[in-house]
Amino acid sequence: MKMHDLGVLTRARRIELGLRQVQLASLSGLSRTTINLLENGTLNDIGVAKATQLMDVLGIELQANKSLHKKNNALLMASRTASVSYRDALSVKELSSALASGFIPKDRMAHIATLLDEVQLGVIVSAVEEASISTKVAPKKIWAHINQWATDFKSPRISWN
Repeated sequence: MKMHDLGVLTRARRIELGLRQVQLASLSGLSRTTINLLENGTLNDIGVAKATQLMDVLGIELQANKSLHKKNNALLMASRTASVSYRDALSVKELSSALASGFIPKDRMAHIATLLDEVQLGVIVSAVEEASISTKVAPKKIWAHINQWATDFKSPRISWN
């Protein structure tokens, strides 16, 4: 669920229940300003605990599902992002092969270091999934390669520690 969707649903349920914003704020432990910003689509983040509290009051249920609209282009996005600062780009095929085998060609070491340090983690997770499917290598093995690279390259990203 996106923030905008939660805001629309919050407003609809509040009106359906005959509550004013100030009443909903009091019942949910939030400020009226937070409720107003949420309903108007201008609130950037509410936090899981507060959102859960609000949804409990309104009788809204949160459901988590695997994203169906996600395109299979994470390897492409990861290879492009890892190549931004370099003359020669890391191809999707090279990245997929490196992830599956654990072997990084010498001229692609900097690209992989950039991948580890700068590519969004969600993109890396999706790239691992894509590489696993296309190469028939278990994701667990690919993650072992990534963790080894992070150690070898002394990646400062806290996620690898």
